[in-house]
Amino acid sequence: MHDLAPLARFGGLVATDLRDVTHDPEALDSAGFWAVCADFEGRLTCARFGDVRPGPVPAPVPGGWRGPAAGDWTSSLDRAAYTAGVRRVREHIARGEVYQANLCRVLTAPLPDPAAADVDALTALLARGNPAPYAGTIRLPAHGVEIATASPELYLRREGALISSGPIKGTGRTAADLLPKDHAENVMIVDLVRNDLGRVSETGTVAVPELCAVEEHPGLVHLVSTVTGLLREDAGWPALLAATFPPGSVTGAPKSSALRIIEALETAPRGPYCGGIGWVDADAGTAELAVGIRTFWIDRAEGVLRFGTGAGITWGSDPEREWEETELKADRLVAIASGAYESGASEASGKATSR
Repeated sequence: MHDLAPLARFGGLVATDLRDVTHDPEALDSAGFWAVCADFEGRLTCARFGDVRPGPVPAPVPGGWRGPAAGDWTSSLDRAAYTAGVRRVREHIARGEVYQANLCRVLTAPLPDPAAADVDALTALLARGNPAPYAGTIRLPAHGVEIATASPELYLRREGALISSGPIKGTGRTAADLLPKDHAENVMIVDLVRNDLGRVSETGTVAVPELCAVEEHPGLVHLVSTVTGLLREDAGWPALLAATFPPGSVTGAPKSSALRIIEALETAPRGPYCGGIGWVDADAGTAELAVGIRTFWIDRAEGVLRFGTGAGITWGSDPEREWEETELKADRLVAIASGAYESGASEASGKATSR
């Protein structure tokens, strides 16, 4: 599968003809169209492509994607460990160390035929079974980046000097499931994102045009807010990423305290999950990076497929409910990747991730 040509696919565009790969964010201020993946732990991969054209996601091909068996998924934190982690976060909140922290787990399953695994074939299945506003693919096998994302969340959009972010906090099966805790969570993260954007925005330009809007996605609803600012003339991509990464919605508040707690409680690196995934058009001065949630990635060294899921923990969190939220976020997508979604076996994935 390493002979698969490098490719990126975002928002109705397909990019081919790989010209350059770098880990230097300054490249994003230069020229050309770049596919970007920033791992949660900070590793940045920027790939410049020479040919970018409109291209719809291809229809799934029978046998094009051979995913893991639905029962083969294991979780970096099982139910007992995750709910214990939620209780630990609440202890940190009680001591005044943090207001909120996002606690995540990584699901892993062996691929039946790793050499034949193509993330673009998985993208085709996701586009049909779980369409998402920031869906995309980055396929760079030689550089250790093979990602298929169905992200619903905007990390950064750039249109010239105008920058915006769309943090999601609050998830339920329906709008009726959303609690006051979900709204409080969202407002806390909006404050954090305002602060992050404020570090690189012209004074007085940070605004919140939308607060706690209810957005419907396949199988669930989210509370989504929008934060905007005007980027200072002296601030480029290195400063913008340094001020805002990792995204606030997948860390917590205050961010520095939340990151310490995450490191202590989580047992697996998040990788591209909860990082930034998207594109930068340096010529046009435009960009769209998603928060790397609802994201699959291939780990070639292990011959496995990985997927992350998590929840924001506040003082009002119930440990069992937070576990169920992580199951809700994973269930449909893991079923699609396992080929179980259409056969009506989607519930199998929820049971599998509990292991």
